[in-house]
Amino acid sequence: MAHTYTPGLRVTRMATVRKVRQLPLAGEVLVDLNQVVSRDQVVATTDLPGDVTTINLVNRLGVTPGELRTYLLKYEGDEIKVGEPLAETRPFIKWFKTTVPSPIQGTVESISEVTGQVILRMPPRPIEVHAYVDGVVVDTLPNEGVVIETVGAMIQGIFGIGGECWGEILVLSDRRSIDDMESQGERCRGKILVLPGLITIELLNRARDFGAVGIIGGGIRDQDLKSVLGYDLGVAITGNEDIGITAIVTEGFGDIEMAPRTCAILKEHDGRKASISGATQIRAGVMRPEILIPGDSRNTKDERADSNTGLAVGSVFRAIRAPHFGKIGVVSALPAELQRVESEVFVRVMEATFEDGSRAILPRANVERIEE
Repeated sequence: MAHTYTPGLRVTRMATVRKVRQLPLAGEVLVDLNQVVSRDQVVATTDLPGDVTTINLVNRLGVTPGELRTYLLKYEGDEIKVGEPLAETRPFIKWFKTTVPSPIQGTVESISEVTGQVILRMPPRPIEVHAYVDGVVVDTLPNEGVVIETVGAMIQGIFGIGGECWGEILVLSDRRSIDDMESQGERCRGKILVLPGLITIELLNRARDFGAVGIIGGGIRDQDLKSVLGYDLGVAITGNEDIGITAIVTEGFGDIEMAPRTCAILKEHDGRKASISGATQIRAGVMRPEILIPGDSRNTKDERADSNTGLAVGSVFRAIRAPHFGKIGVVSALPAELQRVESEVFVRVMEATFEDGSRAILPRANVERIEE
């Protein structure tokens, strides 16, 4: 068997990537087909309905539901301010008057003469969807969003936290990263910092203090991640953490050096603008954190970010389990027959040659293909 499917990790200097930018509900698309857009440009917008507040007016006023409209000062569709009277009684002695003020600012949505309840709705919240990457609109989704195509370097990470952001790449030296940050000072503001080694909690906090929007490293310790978030991260999707910075690790948990190829691509693009997202999902529907660096579309063939062709002889891979965890190598052969491994299980294996020249037999399930 010369070919088999295996999970892929995208690390390439040049690829064509399409990003769907979609609203959570129907709204207005602000750009046209074939229009060139920038990463910070709003491409679609809508309004999310405001939260509702329910008030039982009949209990507050001491009247029956049928009498309610007699005492109303505001009706369906009327705007209301905080503290403005919604309804009040009209007794002969004014000291016995009961007034019900509005607890929110918004509008009166409905009044029930059956239950005596009034529903108030807060003002709608505007939602804007940005382009996220520099590119061209290649498709429009009426009243929903657009599809944007960009060409350039694409690197997928192993794990990330924090949402989408963009900025200029600033590469720091590995073992002197804090010193580099201190010496760079205000230059870190608005930048995406890159260090080839471990992202420590000290580095992450200092990067945030200096105003960096993102930080990319080889690995991160589990305890540091917990300290930053304030809780243990379970099996879930990340990307919505409000920590003031987006962090991406390209190799995994622990003190792991960034893969040479990944590091080389980022260094080549030092000073270039990039878009990154820490959103990660490790369950069904895998989602990887990503680094996108738009480049020159004239120097690329048409590749797609989902073009996983599986393992083949000559494929570059990364081992994802011990004892070769993190090592980069090339597939030397793909034997068709099942072989027994240390766990006494018969599985499909591959012959691998690592970067240092050493060779090994690995279960195919223990590697992920690095798509170039």
